[in-house]
Amino acid sequence: MSAQEAHDHTHNHDHGHHGHAHDEDGHCTIEKFNVRDLIVREDIMDRTKQLANLISTSEEVIFYRKAEQMIKDNKEVQDLIKLIKKRQKEAVAFESFQNQKMVDKINGEIEALQDQLDGFPVVEQFKQAQEDINYLLQMVVSVVRDTVSDNIKLDEESVASSLKTCSD
Repeated sequence: MSAQEAHDHTHNHDHGHHGHAHDEDGHCTIEKFNVRDLIVREDIMDRTKQLANLISTSEEVIFYRKAEQMIKDNKEVQDLIKLIKKRQKEAVAFESFQNQKMVDKINGEIEALQDQLDGFPVVEQFKQAQEDINYLLQMVVSVVRDTVSDNIKLDEESVASSLKTCSD
């Protein structure tokens, strides 16, 4: 189906019903939703925003912000970051000239600079804070996915029953 066909396709249905749909010939059908029909319910979006705000005030995020500020305030760390970025640009320039020898040399320097940067406790704390936030977000997504999946499994019986009614 083309984008234009999808856009022009219209139908009536009730997202909240538990019955079954029928085509114009009276045959039982499974509802098809157009992308523009799949607008997230306002209550789901409100709860999602509440959850995002709650996560934003978590200890993990607070610690991340502190570590980020400490990195911004550390002149040695900032100088190393600038130097790494400069070397990365140089490596890209030598790549465009197809000078692999210089690219390899610069990449070696970048690795050494990165090791030096990673040696700062504040950088280690910042990376740990990033990992903690990523873990928290992944955990939230997993819980939502698993809960929805479990609820879908529970509802399979009612869907099967509804489809059976359709074939009567």
